[in-house]
Amino acid sequence: MTITPGIKTVIPAAGLGTRFLPATKAMPKEMLPVVDKPAIQYVVEEAVAAGSDDVLVIVGRNKNALANHFDRVAELEHTLEKKGDAAKLEKVMAASRLADVHFVRQGDPLGLGHAVLRAKKHVGNETFAVLLGDDLIDARDPLLTRMIDVSRAQSATVIALMEVEPDQIHLYGCAAVDETPESDVVKVKYLVEKPSASDAPSNLAVIGRYVLKPEIFEVLEQTQPGKGGEIQLTDALEALAADESLAGPVLGVIFRGRRYDTGDRLDYIKSNVLLALDREDLGPALESWLKELTGRLSA
Repeated sequence: MTITPGIKTVIPAAGLGTRFLPATKAMPKEMLPVVDKPAIQYVVEEAVAAGSDDVLVIVGRNKNALANHFDRVAELEHTLEKKGDAAKLEKVMAASRLADVHFVRQGDPLGLGHAVLRAKKHVGNETFAVLLGDDLIDARDPLLTRMIDVSRAQSATVIALMEVEPDQIHLYGCAAVDETPESDVVKVKYLVEKPSASDAPSNLAVIGRYVLKPEIFEVLEQTQPGKGGEIQLTDALEALAADESLAGPVLGVIFRGRRYDTGDRLDYIKSNVLLALDREDLGPALESWLKELTGRLSA
């Protein structure tokens, strides 16, 4: 199915990035490079590939680096043009051509639900996508397009789910589900935040992709702050799943493709290596070096 352009995308990027200090002391974690692009550019490219032409980034105090990345840099472009470096010029200009990228401050860091709520005026009365920058989805394994299709076909809120090992489920929100006639779609009964393996209702972890109906804003406005005084998006989704009269069903699309977790330092390093290995310009040399390195380490 071809996606009709126009769905708006919201990218929360106001977190403090404390796991990457001191690198994130003066720079948003979403600007950390993954190979040679900042993580947030991969996320915007994913949204655009799924038909989004309007992106709202929810930012904290370190706004300038994010805004500058998606803006024109005339001096740099002119310098590269004079040098005849067309390849680098195209890379520099690509980010500013992706989509209409807007920014709004979250102000107080009151949780993911609060960040999404800051998008209310911009989104209006439309279904929209929320993409978290910690999860990078491989462009060869489209997820968001499928989620939008399911949302439109069934007038549903849709979250992305991924099967994980039982000993890893405590790191994620976990969904209790019922099967549907579609093998990659389940109906969400309720959600449990970071359960132990023994308490988890499934091995389906919530990953950072959501397609939300505008009714979510009213639910978020009525959601009481939870742990740490934060308004949790999970609590609002739980309310929707418990009462379909609010906005229809909550469905999950089970993703079985390639995902790169950049929210953890070790996984961030792994993500850089895996994505670089897939590059024609970097992969062969990197693979050769890795084989040499592992040989030395095992000797």
